[in-house]
Amino acid sequence: EKLSVSMQQCYENYIIVDIGANLTNKKYGRDLDSVIQRAKDAGVQKIMVTGASLRTSREALRLTRIYPGTLYSTAGIHPHDAKSWMDGYLEELREMARSPECVAVGECGLDYNRDFSPVDIQKEVFEKQVQLACELGKPLFLHERDAHQDLLDILKIYKDRLPAMVIHCFTGTSEQAHTYLQMGMYLGMTGYLCKDKSDNGVRKILEDGLIPLDRLLVETDSPFMYPNTRASKLPAHVKEALTERSLTFLQRYCTFQRNEPCSLPAIVEMIAAFMKKPVEEVALATAFNALKIFGLSQ
Repeated sequence: EKLSVSMQQCYENYIIVDIGANLTNKKYGRDLDSVIQRAKDAGVQKIMVTGASLRTSREALRLTRIYPGTLYSTAGIHPHDAKSWMDGYLEELREMARSPECVAVGECGLDYNRDFSPVDIQKEVFEKQVQLACELGKPLFLHERDAHQDLLDILKIYKDRLPAMVIHCFTGTSEQAHTYLQMGMYLGMTGYLCKDKSDNGVRKILEDGLIPLDRLLVETDSPFMYPNTRASKLPAHVKEALTERSLTFLQRYCTFQRNEPCSLPAIVEMIAAFMKKPVEEVALATAFNALKIFGLSQ
């Protein structure tokens, strides 16, 4: 009896991997166990916990040891945090990034949208992390906002040695997507789909089939990027693609204040609707990509 029930759940559930959730955020301080259990119940098999500073990278690595086989981590310094870089940081990052549970170097990159750190320091700190990823052969988990060309210029210096690269939380234009794909990058998609109002942004990119399935990854960026499926600008056919099951997880457990990995099935359903592809196909392809790139052990 037990077996048939779990088989049944297997068929009901998508198999999805969330490649970016900020589970070290203090908003999960009280109920992380439940958050992870809900994610699993929703079909999110594995979650990568983003490191964005020395502290959160350490904390993310610690979490992987509490939830082995479910959580994986990244180790890096976000461009907003670049100004805090000190001597000794590189050694600490290297030490963390060497752990098998730590599957990528980042979140690192450039952000000229907010300019929390001076541009020259951002570039310097980013380049150090690119070198580290090349040295360790671990994928780069990249953040880029309004800094497309500068990011490319730094990466091009290392073009013969670069590991796999993922643009996390891609929010750029179709031209930028095209350039990133030409460089062999993977693009991470989030609930930002609900916010995108531009003529040549992520919706258009998906609708026009510009991202091949073997280059697509999905992520929630929890607790941020809440997918507001009630957004007025979302096309009717996309809203209709949302299943009751996915909406239940989204509406019962996630809010604008605190998104959770269990919202990922709803995001995947919307992506599939924009792409006009079967949801199962998008779920499996993106999960397979994540397992392959980051070597997430089964």
